[in-house]
Amino acid sequence: MKTPVLTGLDRLLRPKTIAVIGGGAWCANVIKASEAIGFSGKIWPVHPSKTEIAGKASYPNIDALPSAPDATFLGVNRYASIECLSSLSKRGAGGAVCFASGFAEASAELADGADLQAQLLQAAGEMTVLGPNCYGMLNYLDGVALWPDQHGGERVETGVAIITQSSNIAINLTMQNRAVPLAYMLTAGNQAQTDLASLGMALLRDPRVTCLGLHIEGINDISKLEELANLSHELGKPICAVKIGASDQAQLATVSHTASLAGSHTGAKALLTRLGIAQPQNLAAFLELLKIWHVNGPLPSGRIASASCSGGEASLMADSAQSVGLQFPALSHSQSTALNAALGPKVALANPLDYHTYIWPDPNKMSATFAALFEADIALGIVVLDFPRSDRCALGDWDFALEAILSTKKMSKVPIAVLSSLPDTMPEMIAKRLISQGIVPLHGMDHALQAIALAQRLKPHHQTILHPITPINAQTLNEYEAKHALHAYGLEIPRGNAVDTADEALRCAAHLQAPFVLKGMGLAHKSEAGAVRVGLSDGHALQGAMQNIKSDGYLVEEMVKNGIVEILLAVTLDPAHGYVLTLGAGGTQTELLQDTVSLILPVTEGDTANALGTLRIAPVLDGYRGAQAIDRPALWRAIQAVQNYVIAHHGQVQEVEINPLICTANSSVAVDALIVLGEAP
Repeated sequence: MKTPVLTGLDRLLRPKTIAVIGGGAWCANVIKASEAIGFSGKIWPVHPSKTEIAGKASYPNIDALPSAPDATFLGVNRYASIECLSSLSKRGAGGAVCFASGFAEASAELADGADLQAQLLQAAGEMTVLGPNCYGMLNYLDGVALWPDQHGGERVETGVAIITQSSNIAINLTMQNRAVPLAYMLTAGNQAQTDLASLGMALLRDPRVTCLGLHIEGINDISKLEELANLSHELGKPICAVKIGASDQAQLATVSHTASLAGSHTGAKALLTRLGIAQPQNLAAFLELLKIWHVNGPLPSGRIASASCSGGEASLMADSAQSVGLQFPALSHSQSTALNAALGPKVALANPLDYHTYIWPDPNKMSATFAALFEADIALGIVVLDFPRSDRCALGDWDFALEAILSTKKMSKVPIAVLSSLPDTMPEMIAKRLISQGIVPLHGMDHALQAIALAQRLKPHHQTILHPITPINAQTLNEYEAKHALHAYGLEIPRGNAVDTADEALRCAAHLQAPFVLKGMGLAHKSEAGAVRVGLSDGHALQGAMQNIKSDGYLVEEMVKNGIVEILLAVTLDPAHGYVLTLGAGGTQTELLQDTVSLILPVTEGDTANALGTLRIAPVLDGYRGAQAIDRPALWRAIQAVQNYVIAHHGQVQEVEINPLICTANSSVAVDALIVLGEAP
């Protein structure tokens, strides 16, 4: 069998030889961490004057090393890092972690930051580099710690991989006591050469990695992220991501910290959804989700069953699950019969189930109860169980419950989880035992249920994303120009024309059907400026209205009648994430309701139908309480017209907005439109 040729990234992630360059405490820590984790290869300190570092003989320079190292930790300043990378590259080294900061991530503070980063990349050549401004990596599968600090992980045979752009978050995640088996913990730094997606693909290809978690501050390359998502789907290894940047403060921190474009939070959320990447909102739910995937893989649905020995816990489960969209299917007749036989007549049967404590000391009846409850079309069976403090209390009585749960697992056709209502009441020792038996230990009701709701497999979109191109010399078209530009692509607009004088308005009205709408053009917010008059009954009313609107030009149109709902339909260029299509409540309801959903172009009719179904105004679209429904195909034609216009003007469009699009029983008409258009760079 031919030995595969290892890439630089493979050598860096799973090295046989490690060089540690620098003589400070950080470098000494790397050597100690490597020894503590059980690294079985050679460790070579390098320093020009010190003969020994952390108990190991040192080499005076890179050229003096016995061979080209597979992995190198550069613990020297930014100028020396560039020189060392050049020497390592010439020797054919595998890869390096650049610990130093002060490169492109600090361009706002250091005038030479970007230039030095360019020099660093040139010096590295084809050699793999993590960083700069990078803490390094931990490989708990093979015992590798290119890591200059403490960490809380331990060796595993299989586990989850995590990549973060924050060193401190990486350290904190290794300190978790939730029994999440960490296979890899990587920090990406400012991704000057090797980006987060490239690292993710390398980790997913390791057969010992079960799933991938990302902490993302900025996205550098949409194409690479698409490639990562497709690989995830191909291998059946799901990805979740905590994407920061929802607040103005977070976006400012991102620019200064990672030298990557944060872009809009809405765009990032839409992009990750498009790629089939789950998005927990905090690190606790992030860890719980990875744990579910590690033990069971993706769940087929959001249908669950829950058993607890407390009515309060059962009620909390019902309330918390409802808030995240999980469902508790009603008990079938056969389930109720079996539960009644196990629990007796005193227990009210329901899902979630409060089974009381009548059967607590009897593991056989407890197992029969859990088995009956989980004999259903559900994705996960949950036993709510909180353990006492082991330092002050006895755990013996809880062995009955564990015995029953383990027995149920052997006969159950659905995955089983044990959920503690508080993170504190699931000891790590017990959590590890449960994982070893194929049972998911979940820490904390709210975060656990959030994770369960996200654990369904999201498929990436089959269409390639329309990548963002920022135009130059962008200008805003007036309403008449914008409407007719979109009309050429199939958008329905009111009959009307642009006029300059009252006489022209009168002649225009003679060819239209009253009532009329009059608008003053050239104003961004015409309604607020009093530049819109509706319901004008004839030409004389039209002329009178013109006297009260000061404008360089006017638009006279037929008024759209019988509107059922007003929709906002817009596309905005997000330079970091793509062209963001936003649909939602329009007209005067836009700011009031803030009821919108966003997708990344291109979209299909099915995509938009699913997205519209998530809106609060969705019942109105389908005919609320006996009212008429809108013409769904007409709405799709309007969306399609805007999409086709954007695709045809790719690289020129900065923004398209229709607000409102009036939807009736047989049409969707754009009564206002805006386009910001420039030149392709």
